[in-house]
Amino acid sequence: MSRTTRRTVPLLLLTAVGAGALIAPGTAQAAPRPADPVAAIERAAHPLRSTGPGGSTRDLRALGAMVGDASVVGLGEATHGTHEFFTMKERVFRHLVEEKGFTTFAQEVSWTTGLRFDAYVRGERDGDVRALVHHELAKTPWDTEEYVHLLSWMRAYNDRHPERRLRFMGNDLNYPELGAEVFDGVLGYAGAHEPELRPRLAGLYAPMRRLSDGDAYMARPLAERKKLAEGATKAYELLKERRPEAGSAAFEWALQHARSLSQTARVLAHDLDSPDGQRAAMLDRDRLMAQNTAWWQRRTGDKVLLSAHNAHVSYVSFDPRYPKMQGAFLRDRLGKRYASIGFTFDRGGLMAQSADSEVWKPLSLAPATPGMNEHTLDKVRHDDFYLDTRTAPAAARKWLDKARPTRSIGNVHPDGPYKISLGRSHDVLIHLHEVTAAHRQEP
Repeated sequence: MSRTTRRTVPLLLLTAVGAGALIAPGTAQAAPRPADPVAAIERAAHPLRSTGPGGSTRDLRALGAMVGDASVVGLGEATHGTHEFFTMKERVFRHLVEEKGFTTFAQEVSWTTGLRFDAYVRGERDGDVRALVHHELAKTPWDTEEYVHLLSWMRAYNDRHPERRLRFMGNDLNYPELGAEVFDGVLGYAGAHEPELRPRLAGLYAPMRRLSDGDAYMARPLAERKKLAEGATKAYELLKERRPEAGSAAFEWALQHARSLSQTARVLAHDLDSPDGQRAAMLDRDRLMAQNTAWWQRRTGDKVLLSAHNAHVSYVSFDPRYPKMQGAFLRDRLGKRYASIGFTFDRGGLMAQSADSEVWKPLSLAPATPGMNEHTLDKVRHDDFYLDTRTAPAAARKWLDKARPTRSIGNVHPDGPYKISLGRSHDVLIHLHEVTAAHRQEP
């Protein structure tokens, strides 16, 4: 989509959305100076026909080439609450399913939630998808109409293609609920294959299972949470020692359930009231998300689209609270079989919480201001576009590699901007001119 008319917005209207939005109409239309990176970015940019799923995806063919032979593709989001990021993810996933053989959609939600969504999209669990999403994601940013649409499409695809079913995976720790499916997955396997081990495993898990609600778990003293982590880790190690010589799918899944419980207990055993404890917990969390994703890809053989915040699919951290990101761990494990795609946007809406309220509310952001990465990217003549940061012209790569203020918003706003090097963070960048708030499900 080319921007031939949008810069005619009256200056008075731009003034209404903030002094940082004052852009004279003629300025944005001026030809870039020779040293300006805009011209170089335009030579590498591929315009997007749409950000919504459905219809032709010919405009995404170049994106498929950028993905190449990657078996895991991390697709970020610059905010947790923006409609176009969700719909674009579905659009990209559909394209990768049809053109590149991808079959799993992974998300930074709990391992247990992933099991329940996977059962739904594969037709092994019935019921109202809206109620399922709300039950699992009510405390997260993703209790949205957009998420309902994605799961509904995946189930409909599987109904039409029973020979090639799509999967859903949650790669995060089990929080805020430690689901019964995970405990039962371990104990059920032990009862069938290692009956003498089952009572010991059940005893190790019993204190943790009584605290299946995350809030109740975190209300326990730190010393108790550390004991729970010791028990969960011991259970994992005991089961791991019983690995069958020939191996079996049932054992590998049971061991992954045990690993998930150990991961969760370990993260929740950090002192989250201290900066050092928070950093250690976040390091563990990004490591375990990468570990689980790599395990799933190796175990199933599926190609995986991994949905998370830009920061978590990135190669570099811009925030000292997050020492190393999931994207960096995945690159360590998979090499070039992992590719990272990030989002930027110039202006528009999102859903977010505030520092003093957990209620999700819509808000709108004015256009990016001079000096921000998004301000320069939005000078490109296409409204919405993507580019390969690795193969862009030298002038573009030099500009992309420098850290500048960039929007990166999680659950709570205000948040940032942060100094981010887009070129060092992602292999591919998708820029959207204007976005709108995601649609939270009505209670």
